[in-house]
Amino acid sequence: MIEGRVVYVITAREFKKFIRERSRLFSTLARPLIWLFLVGGGLSRVVPSGGDITYLQFFFPGIIGMTILFSSIFSAISIIWDKEFGYMKEILVAPVSRTSIVVGKALSGTIVSTLQALIILLLFPVVGLSLDFIQISATIVVSFLLSFTMSSIGILIATFYQSFESFSVIMNFIVMPMFFLSGAMYPVKRLPTVFEIISRINPLTYGVDALKNILLSGRSGEMGPDFSLLLDVTVVLAVSVVFIILGTIAFKRRV
Repeated sequence: MIEGRVVYVITAREFKKFIRERSRLFSTLARPLIWLFLVGGGLSRVVPSGGDITYLQFFFPGIIGMTILFSSIFSAISIIWDKEFGYMKEILVAPVSRTSIVVGKALSGTIVSTLQALIILLLFPVVGLSLDFIQISATIVVSFLLSFTMSSIGILIATFYQSFESFSVIMNFIVMPMFFLSGAMYPVKRLPTVFEIISRINPLTYGVDALKNILLSGRSGEMGPDFSLLLDVTVVLAVSVVFIILGTIAFKRRV
């Protein structure tokens, strides 16, 4: 019961902070919109589409994945913020488990990221997609699972850094490669062998592919999903469990 309250308090605190930071909401939503219409619109003229899937339709699940990736991982910055201003010490002296703290942090990033992904999802008519209630609901569920996984990864990384500067630098070497090698912009099966192997060990790849399985359901062509939905969800769930465990261990040793 107490552990549940801890998770709730941490999650509610981070969510309230996000609501008050309107500039953060604007910036996190502006990035995927720019990529969708400027980058995606430009590439749609040079990248041949396959079957009945246009490039913008193929790119749309990747943009939702981008929204989740940036929002979820960068939400872990709150851990460094709490370290610098002493709030983390107050949490750690409380008689609660480190797992509850990690789960609370992960859930807060998950909720915020899922809400942002939902806002981007509402643009589906613009790219020519027609979704029913089941597809929309399934997309929200997958977005939640992927957000939790990405938040868990961000938390693990944040435990090793003490300043915003160092965290931001290392994230640029992780976030952008994760996005480019996730199948968001190009089908995994069309990538060179080396990049295809890297893509297959990238957890974001399976999250983006799960979104493709749902959003592009019923459409055929080479621009379709690379894996089955069952495999995608299984990998995303497995990775989230692994990183929650690793994050808890790192929290005990380094925070």
